[in-house]
Amino acid sequence: MTEVSSLTGRLLVATPALADPNFDRAVVLLLDHDEEGSLGVVLNRPTPVDVNDILEGWGDLTGEPGVVFQGGPVSLDSALGVAVVPGGASGEAAPLGWRRVHGAIGLVDLEAPPELLASALGSLRIFAGYAGWGPGQLEDELVDGAWYVVESEPGDVSSPSPERLWREVLRRQRNELAMVATYPDDPSLN
Repeated sequence: MTEVSSLTGRLLVATPALADPNFDRAVVLLLDHDEEGSLGVVLNRPTPVDVNDILEGWGDLTGEPGVVFQGGPVSLDSALGVAVVPGGASGEAAPLGWRRVHGAIGLVDLEAPPELLASALGSLRIFAGYAGWGPGQLEDELVDGAWYVVESEPGDVSSPSPERLWREVLRRQRNELAMVATYPDDPSLN
């Protein structure tokens, strides 16, 4: 797969027609996309679990809300840290314990001591589980119209209002997708 065809670092925004309840109005940041499949995290599914309850020391580095997010339906017993490092997109040496995914967005080694990254992180979000697709599966869903593919912004990772992220991402698009942001939660009430 060529660099141009990779969707790594882009957002998948669930269309109103997507019937899977795991992804109803989901905004997924793709962390990896190649011929072997795709992996991402749902950015707008906060849980009631405080980060410090499961990963001591990391909660102090997360923004509001300081809770664990459900990254997707796969491996809910695993944790992923996604962080934005200011200047991380400009070619500076990556901080120890952080691996660039796209631009200033990268994965955090949660086995590393939190204080190792504290001064480098602009924002951090912790996810339980992830969303995954086998080879060709995501491409089939795209052909079926299940997802809109749009550019991500570093602030998407740590939106302080995750419940509004679906509408906000669509609203900022410069095409007909901006209108989809007005789609009612329950079309039968329209």
